[in-house]
Amino acid sequence: MDKMNRAPRIGRRGWIAGTVAIAACKRKGPTSSTAPREGDLALPPASATADAMPTRVLGKTGVKVSRLGLGGFHIGTQKDDRESVRIIRAAIDRGVTFMDNSWDYNDGKSEIRMGKALRDGYRDKVFLMTKLDGRTKESAAAQLEQSLARLQTSVIDLVQIHEVIRPDDPARCFAPGGCIEALVAAKKAGKLRFIGFTGHKDPSIHLAMLREADAHGFTFDTIMMPLNAMDAHYRSFEKEVLPVANDKGMGVLHMKPLGGGNILESGVVSAVECLEYALNLPASVMITGCDSMGVLEQAIDTTIRFRPLDPAKVSALLDRTRPAALAGKYEKFKTSQTYDSTAKHPEWLSEAKI
Repeated sequence: MDKMNRAPRIGRRGWIAGTVAIAACKRKGPTSSTAPREGDLALPPASATADAMPTRVLGKTGVKVSRLGLGGFHIGTQKDDRESVRIIRAAIDRGVTFMDNSWDYNDGKSEIRMGKALRDGYRDKVFLMTKLDGRTKESAAAQLEQSLARLQTSVIDLVQIHEVIRPDDPARCFAPGGCIEALVAAKKAGKLRFIGFTGHKDPSIHLAMLREADAHGFTFDTIMMPLNAMDAHYRSFEKEVLPVANDKGMGVLHMKPLGGGNILESGVVSAVECLEYALNLPASVMITGCDSMGVLEQAIDTTIRFRPLDPAKVSALLDRTRPAALAGKYEKFKTSQTYDSTAKHPEWLSEAKI
C-alpha cells in the first residue's frame, strides 16, 4: 500500500503520536517567517520517521520516491562541507529519498557536497536528480560529465533540462545538435536513467516544451514546476500545466512551495500552511530548500503528519492569498530575473565553464 494512503506506523516505541502533539504546541504563530531552529520540533527517531515518510510512484518510471524532496541549492550554502553533509544524511536517514541538484548550483558546490554526502552507501538509498543548462549537444554532454564527477556516481537517476524559461528554449533543445541529443545518447550509454525538464517562468513555455516533444516523438519522464498557495492566482502552473502533465502520466516534481521564502513576506500565510498546500496537490515530489537542520525538521514533520486538506480549508487559504498574489509580487521567479541563473550567465547555455 502507498504510504501516502495509510496512517503512519507508530511502531514499538509509540513515538509519532506523542511527538506530533509536542511539535504542534511548539509551532510558531500562523504567519511567522522565523526559521525554526534545530530541535524546535521533537521528531521521533530516524527509523520511525523513515517509516512514516509518504511515498509516491514517479509517473511512468515505476520508481517509488519520497513525497518530500531535498532541494539542492540550499545544501550548498552552509559555511562548511560538514554541515551540508550532515543535513543531507539526516534527510536520508529520516526517509527523504529524492535528491535535487543542478550543475550550476553555487558554482558546482552543491553537487560536490552532495557527492560527499552520498559516500558510505548513501548513494544506494536515494533517487538522484540533477539539471543541466547546456542547450547544445556538446555543452550538455560536458556539463553531464562534470556532474557525474562531482556527484561521485557512474549514473544519475534523472537528468533535467534546467530553466526552460525563454520562448525559444523548446525549439533550441530539440534542434539538430541540441541538448536532447546529448541526453538521449547519455541514456543509451547508461549514464542516466530518465529525462525531464524544469522551469519557473511561465506556464505557456512549459506547454510549448511538451508540444515540441510531441512533435519530435519524444516523451519526457518528468516535469518540474513551481506550485504554491499563490500560484493559483497568477500565471498558474497548477491550473494550466499540472492537469496536462498528469494526463500524460508524467512524474510531476514541484518546487518553491514557499517561493524561496518570499511568500512568507506577504504575512498572509505560514510556512507550514505553504507546505501543506503543496503536499495536497496531485504530484509526485515536493522539493523544498533546507539550509539548516531546523528547516529540514519542519519540512519532515509537516510531511509525515500531512493528511489531505478539506476543500473548504483550501478555498479559505486561496481566498486569503489572492489579494497578495494577483500581481506575482511574491513569486519573484515569475516576475523578475532574480532566480534566472542562465539569464545572469547566458554562457552556461553553450559552455561547460563556471
